[in-house]
Amino acid sequence: MAKILEAQNRLFKNMFVCKKCQTKMKADPQKILKGKVKCRKCQKKSFRPLKKK
Repeated sequence: MAKILEAQNRLFKNMFVCKKCQTKMKADPQKILKGKVKCRKCQKKSFRPLKKK
């Protein structure tokens, strides 16, 4: 199965997952590193990158 670059970017680029409630969120990586982004559900600031399937 061929991987389409546009689809990969849409699904995985700038996507992060909250470490507490596993909510997916799109955000700028620099803001994530600086701690300026909060989770919509639990208001925590700890995120990890989305794992590719």
